Amino acid sequence: MALRVLITGATSGLGREMAVQLAREGARVALTGRRREKLDETAAAVRAAGGEPLALLGDVADPAQVKAHYAEIKRAWGGLDWAILNAGVSESKGALEFSAENYRWTFETNVVGVARWIEAVLPDMLAARSGVLAGVASLAGFRGLPLSGAYCASKSALITMLDSLRADLRGTGVDVVTICPGFVKSEITARYDGQSLPFFLETEDGARRMLDGIRKRKRLVHFPWQLSIPVIYLLHNLPGWLYDRLAWRLAKRKRPYPESAKTR
Repeated sequence: MALRVLITGATSGLGREMAVQLAREGARVALTGRRREKLDETAAAVRAAGGEPLALLGDVADPAQVKAHYAEIKRAWGGLDWAILNAGVSESKGALEFSAENYRWTFETNVVGVARWIEAVLPDMLAARSGVLAGVASLAGFRGLPLSGAYCASKSALITMLDSLRADLRGTGVDVVTICPGFVKSEITARYDGQSLPFFLETEDGARRMLDGIRKRKRLVHFPWQLSIPVIYLLHNLPGWLYDRLAWRLAKRKRPYPESAKTR
């Protein structure tokens, strides 16, 4: 039987590339996104690659749409084997333009949107005693970075949420995979145009690494190692006073980002 996979935020970047790579293996791929034209383009690419797409236009932050989308998946395929919860947003704001609304908007997609999909699909996975829940977080979730408070906080919350789920679901047959990429070519990283990004990866490479980790049901997928090892095991554990000094220097050097929101 063909693998049945959900990918949220599939209109561009890593979401779209994962869908195409899975399609080459003949997978059935349910695709969600908020942009009709981009969503249709991804569905066409999946079909051309040999997969079976199911395009679902909507927002992961809307509970009614999530429930309706999963009902449509169940009618079409009976359920899911993998849920790759990839949809994410980021809008860069520093403390001088602090906005509680920016935090609410970011968390609604990056954390609550993931939770809404887990709420929808988990009961059937538990009943089948099989399935994978894969949440796409970020290396930015391991420490607060300048000009990225809302994004870093949301990814930190997502990492913690998935850790708790993994503990609760041990022995149920449902595995939880946390994915923490570094800098990968996407609409979000496009805002760094003209800036040098350490160990920058092409979209195809990043998607391949993510899918490999999901197939192996790793608890934590992080890459590239040249960046992820220092972040997870060194930067994360730096004394606060030292990290604050380094972050302050980095903030002084950073060029302000465009304010337009980027989404996966």
